[in-house]
Parts: sequence; structure tokens; C-alpha cells
Amino acid sequence: MPVLNRAELSRTGVVLVVLLFAMCATGAFAREFRAADTQSEDYPTVQALRYMGALIAERTGGRHEIKVFHSRQFGEEKETIEQTRAGAIDLNRTNVALIGNFVPAMNVLAMPFLFRSIEHMQKVLDGPIGSEILDSFEPYGFVGLAFYDSGARSIYNGVRPVKSVADLKSLRIRVQQSELMSEMIRSLGAEPVELPYGQVLTGLAIHLIDDAENNSPSFVTTDHYKYAGYYTLTEHTMSPEVLVISLKAWQSLSADDRKTFKEAALRSSHFMREKWRDLEEQSQHKAEAAGVTIVRDVDRRRFEDAMAPIYAKAARDPAAAALIERIRKVE
Repeated sequence: MPVLNRAELSRTGVVLVVLLFAMCATGAFAREFRAADTQSEDYPTVQALRYMGALIAERTGGRHEIKVFHSRQFGEEKETIEQTRAGAIDLNRTNVALIGNFVPAMNVLAMPFLFRSIEHMQKVLDGPIGSEILDSFEPYGFVGLAFYDSGARSIYNGVRPVKSVADLKSLRIRVQQSELMSEMIRSLGAEPVELPYGQVLTGLAIHLIDDAENNSPSFVTTDHYKYAGYYTLTEHTMSPEVLVISLKAWQSLSADDRKTFKEAALRSSHFMREKWRDLEEQSQHKAEAAGVTIVRDVDRRRFEDAMAPIYAKAARDPAAAALIERIRKVE
């Protein structure tokens, strides 16, 4: 075995240091990124994260991979958002209403009756407004990658069919852990109960709550439909899901890898939409087959009118008011 002299050892050390710096600069180190999702393994958002991971593994030659932790393995959304902000979780799929506690623009997307239709929402999010909103995350410890669909949220309960605002009086309705959502329910004359997503089934079963509100796939995949025989198509919010990466994880990526992550996230968003449309249709059929009454005859105008105090409050924030106006003008 050859023996290196001091000069050769010194040169070897310099070469190794240069190689290490080059590897850091190009993101050549292999890494497994941890992604959190509270939904079940077969849910469209979880499938979309896995699809994104497969794209990234392919495009980086297996250098980067994503491991998806589903079914609340890292806790409820409130906890996973905080962990992502701290850098303990790398990627997180979450609803905009909850991350709005950190990123102000998200509260606008969660406003009730903001979007006229799913198509209107998609046009907003796929355009300049959506890009600007995703770009606004960084000061709060996240980088926005893409939006996922979440359908329209509606009210369901096991007490009585809800057709008007008056039918909600005195009912206890579970909402996300969001002040905006609580304000919405109070505006409808009901009592909001902020509960983590994983506790809603028990809450309905033991009558801690009378109602909850969510999209039809969540209503069915969580078995909530077994305790809530009335699903009223209020479609009061069409707030999307958002996929974020922690700022810490983002800063560890090279410029090329960042581009790869962004492109893979966008492709996963379109993949998710296809899966979502199929699941929505299947969910409503399954609920009706189980005896759930789908209430379609809703006095929607009265529900919208009840939101006036929420919009008046939002109007006091110039940035929020301007964003709401821009969204409403999108045709």
C-alpha cells in the first residue's frame, strides 16, 4: 500500500473538501423527505404525495425520496403545521383554514361563499393569484408548492334536515380549529365546537356535537355518515388544500432540485384532481345507499346574507379586501 507524504495528504484533503462543497452546491446528497397527511392511505391527497415522490425519485436518480406518513401518524393538522414550520416535518398537506393561523392570505381562501363554483376556484388558483399566494408563504417558515382540491364543504347532522339558517339554531357544530370557521358558525346562529379532525366521529357518536361540516369524501371515508343521516349541500366553503415544504428543507435543496420539487408538486395537483372527482361521486352514492338524506333544496341566499359581518370584518384589512375583490372579478 503506497504511503502518501505530507504534501500529497494535504492535496488529497483539499480535493475532498472541494468535492464536499460541490456535492452540497448541487444537492448531490441523498435524502428522504418526510411528508405528513392526516387522511387515510387510499385518500387522493395521500396518493398524490406518493405520486409526487415517485416523480422526484425518478428525476433525481433516486437521490431524493418522499416517505408519506398518513392517517395522522404525526398528529392532527394543527400539530403537523407547527412541526413543519419548525422543520421537524419536511412536507405537509393541509387545509387552508388551519394554516391561515400563520399565513394571512389563506384566511381569504377559506372565506365562506367566496368562490362561485369549483371551476371558478381552480381558475383562480391556477392563475396569477394562486402563484402570488404560494409565493407569500416564505416569511412564515414555509414554501408553498401547490394547491390540491378539497371540493365543497357542507353541513351534516343526525338531528334534523337543514334547509334554512333557522334550522341551525342552537345546534352544536364541529368546526376546524380556526377562528374564521367559528365566526362563520356563530353568524348562522349555531354553536361552534372546535375539535381536531380525528375526534369528530366520537363527538357525533356520543352526541358531544350535533353537526359537523366537510366535503362528501371526508363525510364517508371517516364513517361520519353512520351517525349523521342528513347531508345538506350548503357548499359554504370551497377552500382548497395546500402542499407546503418547510423553509428549512427548501433551503437544503439546490436550485435544480427546487425546480424538480415545484414541477412534481404541480403534476401531483393535476393527478389529485382526477382521483378527487371519482371519489366525490362514489362517496355521495355510498352515503345515499346507506340511507343518508342528501338535502339539495337549500335557501342558499340566506346563508350567504348571514356572512355579511365576516366580510365587513375582512374589509377592514386592505390586503384581504383587495384579494377578495380580485378573486371575485376572475371570470
